[in-house]
Amino acid sequence: MARKAGSHAETTGPRVRAAAQTLIARHGYAAVSMRQIAAEVGVQAGALYLYTPDKQTLLFDLMRLHMEELLAAYEALAVPRDPREALARFARFHIGYHIDRPEAVFIAYMELRNLSPENFAEIERLRRRYERHLEAILERGAAERVFDLPDVRLASLALIAMLTGVTNWYREGGRLGREEVQAIYADMALKAVAAVTDSSS
Repeated sequence: MARKAGSHAETTGPRVRAAAQTLIARHGYAAVSMRQIAAEVGVQAGALYLYTPDKQTLLFDLMRLHMEELLAAYEALAVPRDPREALARFARFHIGYHIDRPEAVFIAYMELRNLSPENFAEIERLRRRYERHLEAILERGAAERVFDLPDVRLASLALIAMLTGVTNWYREGGRLGREEVQAIYADMALKAVAAVTDSSS
């Protein structure tokens, strides 16, 4: 669809997504209407359809963007060869990335049930790609006998749940700063997989 003269798709599109994210995180997908999103942005409800065909697509786009940006950020990092260092870095990265995006994280986990089957499958594909990075670290650690893991997949899910849970309570200016939280959780992640300490370090 051609953009109407004088419109500002390059700014209004992101504003629509930001408004939808805030409202859905606050009230839940089912309780938020396109009319409410339009009012938050300051446009007529009909104008939203210049930027998204429907609310389902808007929800999917929010989740897809979150996962794609998460993957791009992690995959840009250098992964240490030592599995213990790699796991600690993954833990610090995961926490640092997610505490800056609590609304996106909440939606990504709590609103999966509201995706259509085809949209759900695509988000699951992206989630599995991210989880595979952690599984690869755990598999290498188990193979090198520095991690004691009866089930890599289960350990991966448990660790991600633990690390993501920080977004439920962390607030800037609280008792612990983000670097302290990242360090503590990285240490707990290593202890959770019974990481063997390298006595030479």
